[in-house]
Amino acid sequence: MIILHIYKIKDYLKILKENNLFIKTNIKNSDEEVLNISYNSKEIKSKTLFICKGIKYKNEYLEEAILKNILCYVAEEDKVIKEDYPYIMVSDIRASLAIISKLYYNNADQKLTTIGITGTKGKSTTAYYIKSIIDNFTNKESAISSSIDTYDGISKKESLITSPESLELQKYFYNAFKSDIKYFTMEVSSQALKYKRVFGINYDIGVFLNISPDHISEVEHKDYDDYFYSKLELFKQVKNLVLNLDTERLPEVLEASKQVKNVITFSTKNKAADIYAYKIKKLDHKTIKFKVRTPNYEKDIILSMPGLFNVENALAAISVSYILNIPYENIYEGLKIAKASGRMEISVTKDQKIIAIVDYAHNKLSFEKLYKSVKEEYPLKKIITVFGCPGGKAFNRREDLGLLSGENSYKTYLTAEDPGVEDTYSICEEIAYYVSKNNGAYEIIENREDAIKKAILDNPDSVILITGKGNETRQKYGNKYLPCKTDSAVVKEAFKEYESSVISN
Repeated sequence: MIILHIYKIKDYLKILKENNLFIKTNIKNSDEEVLNISYNSKEIKSKTLFICKGIKYKNEYLEEAILKNILCYVAEEDKVIKEDYPYIMVSDIRASLAIISKLYYNNADQKLTTIGITGTKGKSTTAYYIKSIIDNFTNKESAISSSIDTYDGISKKESLITSPESLELQKYFYNAFKSDIKYFTMEVSSQALKYKRVFGINYDIGVFLNISPDHISEVEHKDYDDYFYSKLELFKQVKNLVLNLDTERLPEVLEASKQVKNVITFSTKNKAADIYAYKIKKLDHKTIKFKVRTPNYEKDIILSMPGLFNVENALAAISVSYILNIPYENIYEGLKIAKASGRMEISVTKDQKIIAIVDYAHNKLSFEKLYKSVKEEYPLKKIITVFGCPGGKAFNRREDLGLLSGENSYKTYLTAEDPGVEDTYSICEEIAYYVSKNNGAYEIIENREDAIKKAILDNPDSVILITGKGNETRQKYGNKYLPCKTDSAVVKEAFKEYESSVISN
């Protein structure tokens, strides 16, 4: 059985100094063992090293932790409020938490083959494509951390954010190592890179899928450049890089990639790419076939997930497999059965008149690719879109998605999509302004379940796009996540109602 090695305070001081994060300390006995790490004052155990971090951090949290007899606390200079209590002052609390977490969990990330995926669209699908290939290759379930869920060999749970905080992430790495898992695939968000949740991790393979404006707000990225350059930070932390030649801002991406020794490129447009797809065609509602050319072979690939844009995600997974020396047979079988919950889930009524697509598309690039794919695949169908925008962040989406839906949809149904502390109707009204600006028809129905059902029942002979939530089982209102039916479950209910009405008529 693998057991955590217990480190002493002096060991944490040493790594903080090695990473140029240490400023000073008043600790007299650095030989004391650290049994726990926490940044939550409600979760203090014996001999805890308490980390004073977070935008919402308050001095009361430290005071509460001290009352619970923490071993010492780690803080930036302006957070050192108890100079008579043992502390370690650091220059960057987030980077310090990441480094401390790595050591606490015995640098477990270094004992795994780690794959980090960034991009505006396709991270989850690519992660699950890679996982499916690796699982087929190893005949064992590999670990994953995605915006859908997390599996680390010990537990599987639905995710609330794309990339977890560094302390939780290192625990996942450790659990995977302890479970004798060799591969760990994860999404790496711009926020994780900007706020150093993945600081200190040296990924075996990094994947850059694409870039388009997103997550622009006061609490995320101040502008597109900030978002873009945060993504590029991943390049500093990878041994090998997989790169999409079809991305926006390619010259800048290629320039940044020069710092990585081994770069593998993929494309559906540029024949000079290392991994190239051609003869792409849809076989039926749920199947896509294409030819792939790699340095080793030229073969057929079958995808059982619809959406022509998913070919790019599959190419990224094939590129990763090429670096890992995974045989074509495992790639073929892995991709053929790969699924990502809530991504391009298609349902068709028995009379073939209504096609409902549940997808997590939630930003400009994902909407653009979704509309392009649907128009190519269903040229004779009207497009109906059901979506909303989250409260308190990514404000640019309201304009971007509103304009796109107005331009491409026969009608748009605006509804709740994690409104948080904002008013759902107000968010919908703001989006509606941009829908109508492109002469789009719309209807606001705050209850998401009602909006989905009305969109389906009122629009025969249509493709109903239900975007943003995938198969999430929670909806954020205020600061709480309340349980809700998945979009797919609501589609099933609506289809039953539709089919009953067809029979009765």
